[in-house]
Amino acid sequence: MERGKHMESIPTDLILEIFARLPSKSVARFRTLSKHWASTLRSPEFTKLFLSRSSTRPRLFFAVERYGYNEWHFFSSPQSQNRYEKSAHLDFHSKFSGDVSQYSLSYASGLIYFPVVRINGTDTIVICNPLTGMYVGLPELMKYSRSKGFLGFDPIDKQFKAVEIDYASILTLGSGELKWRVKDRNDIPRPLYHRFPWTQGICINGVLYFLAKSYLSETVSLIVSFDCSSEEFKFIEAACLDDHIEDPTGLILVNYMGKLGVTNCKCVDAGGRRTVELCMWVLEDVEKLEWVKYLYTLPENEVLASCEFSVTGVTATGDIVLCVKYTCKPYYVFYFNPGKKTLQTVEIQGFGAKLEEVDNRGEVFAYVDYVEDLSLNDATQLNSSISHIKSLCSCSEKLPNNVGEEV
Repeated sequence: MERGKHMESIPTDLILEIFARLPSKSVARFRTLSKHWASTLRSPEFTKLFLSRSSTRPRLFFAVERYGYNEWHFFSSPQSQNRYEKSAHLDFHSKFSGDVSQYSLSYASGLIYFPVVRINGTDTIVICNPLTGMYVGLPELMKYSRSKGFLGFDPIDKQFKAVEIDYASILTLGSGELKWRVKDRNDIPRPLYHRFPWTQGICINGVLYFLAKSYLSETVSLIVSFDCSSEEFKFIEAACLDDHIEDPTGLILVNYMGKLGVTNCKCVDAGGRRTVELCMWVLEDVEKLEWVKYLYTLPENEVLASCEFSVTGVTATGDIVLCVKYTCKPYYVFYFNPGKKTLQTVEIQGFGAKLEEVDNRGEVFAYVDYVEDLSLNDATQLNSSISHIKSLCSCSEKLPNNVGEEV
């Protein structure tokens, strides 16, 4: 059969439906076939359709720091949809090189914020899209050496905002020139200047939260909130967390069904058996500062009780997810259902031999309900300074010449 003859044209709507079910990397490759495909697969209609389909198949996102090599590896895997799943395979997305030791990352709606990256002896604030490997460096900012920064997302105006706690500096991505704005001191709660963030922070429905330590009082737990739309800072009293004031490192902020939650896990010996207790405080009413405490004893699990782990988050369906803290083989993720009191163990495969070796293991930072969003692949806020980033970044996965395109 001669090419093109006797072939009925496929309706455009059907073509879009087919492509909307593919992984984002496949869509990125098909965009390079022709100008027609690029225009079709970059259209707002397709981008919206892809996001709606992607939202029905949430994933776990893994950012892995490889010790001693100044490398970050980014992966994702299917998030368990039923309790019978026993294994899942990782998809590798990109790798980032740069010294970020002693500084944690911040994640929001698909982008990652590194408060300090040391590249060629220079400290730079970097935001990257781990799905595509695209980066942008932010302008230099005056801050203390122990400063932490966070990334939030405003779902109303669809804007990402970087927030540095020192001097309450704010930067909006995609608003033209990248420029820090410093809040007027009269608009900031005075104690903010005496706080040091304990936690990585989490953005829930456009509000960024992090647990803070006061230099004025060592006995009061406070949570700082930042509204990404109004850019207002507020304090939330959390006296229920005061018992953990001396060692807050085990406190993890989570999105519990759209509400702020704080979790803490510990292993306890019960009759000669090692079990895991999980405590979660949920802020049921922000105005009344009403916290509700939940305490769970997880079902016995030999693997979980014998490894280092941490709470990753809570899925949209209410499962509390725990992950092994360091890469290893085998590597596991655990799904605890509070209602059914069930604990599901899923083996995650695909970190690769280097990360699975004991001497080369990496620390895992995991996030639940990760959704592939093609609008981030084309984010102009990441293209604006890409030439600057090309001169700073050293990636073992070499960036192509047309670095503005998806990798």
